[in-house]
Amino acid sequence: MKKVRNNLLSLFSFKPVLLLLVLLLSCKEDDPQPLTADAKVNNWIFDTMEFWYLWNDQLPASPNKNTDPETFFKSLLSSEDRFSWIQDNYRDLLNSLQGISKEAGYEYVLYRENESSNNVVAQILYVKPSSPAEAAGLKRGDLITRVNDQQITVSNYQTVMAQVKENHSLRYKPLLVNEQQFDAEKTISLTTIQYAENPHYMNRILEVGGKKIGYYVYNFFASGTDSNPNAYDAQMANIFATFKSGGITDLVLDLRFNSGGGEDAANSLASFIGKGIDNTKVFARKSYNTQVEKEIVDDPRYGADFLIAKFTSKASNIGSMLSGGRVYVLTSSRTASASELVINALKPFMDVFLIGDVTYGKNVGSISLYEENNASNTWGMQPIVVKVYNSLDQSDYGNGFTPNVLNEDNSLFIYPLGDTRETLLSQAIAQITGTATTGRAPSRETRPIIGHSLDQKRRGFSLIVQSTVHSRQSTVE
Repeated sequence: MKKVRNNLLSLFSFKPVLLLLVLLLSCKEDDPQPLTADAKVNNWIFDTMEFWYLWNDQLPASPNKNTDPETFFKSLLSSEDRFSWIQDNYRDLLNSLQGISKEAGYEYVLYRENESSNNVVAQILYVKPSSPAEAAGLKRGDLITRVNDQQITVSNYQTVMAQVKENHSLRYKPLLVNEQQFDAEKTISLTTIQYAENPHYMNRILEVGGKKIGYYVYNFFASGTDSNPNAYDAQMANIFATFKSGGITDLVLDLRFNSGGGEDAANSLASFIGKGIDNTKVFARKSYNTQVEKEIVDDPRYGADFLIAKFTSKASNIGSMLSGGRVYVLTSSRTASASELVINALKPFMDVFLIGDVTYGKNVGSISLYEENNASNTWGMQPIVVKVYNSLDQSDYGNGFTPNVLNEDNSLFIYPLGDTRETLLSQAIAQITGTATTGRAPSRETRPIIGHSLDQKRRGFSLIVQSTVHSRQSTVE
């Protein structure tokens, strides 16, 4: 409009009526309609995805930007993409990746009550330390039948279980572990808090059959929190220092509840375990879209080496201590992404023996994209931007890793984590010692899983790659 006005000013003293007419016509033809708040955010989404998205060559040419940002974002996704997501508050997104969320402090799995019933039960998988759930006395194995006095069914379980994100009541049957039966129903009320989960759930040394077995339950990959970025890394180092000084002969790594997290934490874990590895060995190779990869390679600050992640030399590496150069990994259908990255990265260097269910199958990674301190745009995206390979250029686990010993671990009668009678741990011990442990046969009282609280976790099924490459992002103004 400014350019038109300047061109016409010379005519002003001669043809004022014509000038006014041309100005009005020009404004009508040239002035775009003001963008809505959603359209501005959608412009940012598209420009950012156009640069970063792994499948940016599949983006629609003319997407409809007159929709809400979540709908718009989903309209951009490739049919190959099962994982990218967006949230309306990037701070919530970042918190979720650090294990910070509003909750009562327990994770659960959903089963049909029995084959002939439409009722659903939620069984506690683990209770988090110093949480309202722990204070109320909930324990692994307890069976929830009602939430806020509502029966859980196959038709309403998603809406009913969504209520546990706020203060709620539970009707449940406590599991009597030694008797392997359920007690009479109880009712409790739980408050939800902003809870920061520690990924290091359990670590101990078990002495069985002349073996010293390190057992480590690690529930998500994070190096630390915003207030202490290296806190969890330091704790991991202490755990492996204890394993090393304790003279363990075998390691059982329990990743059955671990559906992903940060690349750096995955590198640290693999670097403590791998046999014969140091900072000269390849942990993973990363492949971005053509545009991002060219910018990385051409930028003198990064170069081609940026695409290769090396292991980290660790003083408390235990690889050489492990019998037969083997690590035992307990898995489930929710073992995903960064967990699978660790499995894949270790395979060229040692025997990775899997026990449990087929893993999820996610060999791609994402980054967090958002505009900090822009009140006009609080949205945060977690799009897939990279595919990962190990040192042998292998990335063939899109359908998951099949365990050496297959067990879906779906019995109602379960033991505490770390108990040598617990199904998956007992099978690992049997492999290590060559002797079976006693306990209820895993085939009894089993049933198919219909849902899982871990599916609702935003960190779930994530591999968060580290990247300092500058993207050509637009800004919402």
